[in-house]
Amino acid sequence: MAVIRQLPDRLINQIAAGEVVERPASALKELVENALDAGAQQISITLRRGGIDEITVIDDGTGMTPDDMALAIERHATSKLPDDSLDHIHSLGFRGEALPSIGAVSRLSLTSITAGFDHAWRLVVDGGIVSGPEPAALAKGSMISVTQLFKAVPARLKFLKTERTEQGQCADIVRRLGMSWPGV
Repeated sequence: MAVIRQLPDRLINQIAAGEVVERPASALKELVENALDAGAQQISITLRRGGIDEITVIDDGTGMTPDDMALAIERHATSKLPDDSLDHIHSLGFRGEALPSIGAVSRLSLTSITAGFDHAWRLVVDGGIVSGPEPAALAKGSMISVTQLFKAVPARLKFLKTERTEQGQCADIVRRLGMSWPGV
């Protein structure tokens, strides 16, 4: 008979990430929504192989301090709930799940600069392992690069469609968000 045991945190995070990040389009949606919540007026998106090899989102939003960057990759940490009430949510995201989930299953590089800092900072999460922050270069806002999506859970790659289909789903997400925020 099998013995019941507690799962390690890293495995728990990878399993939970599957509920947030199902495919490249869902990761892209979370990143673009974060940029919009940060007040971005311009967002640049780069995809390689339909987002399977790389998703990079660069925005001109408010950016983050190194301390906020470290918190942003922790589960259930958010700047979008000013108090303990769910009654006053005015943002797209608020659960604090997106960045930790993406970082648990891929390599996520977060570079950001905010007012009061003379240079940007970079923090990397590789399969849930964090390194940084370290000084980096970025003029304004944030840049998030996701590479090797699902490297930590290769079985998820089997469920993806063709690169062309994944690219199309990413384009659809961008179109939908663009229609909701025509000024960006």
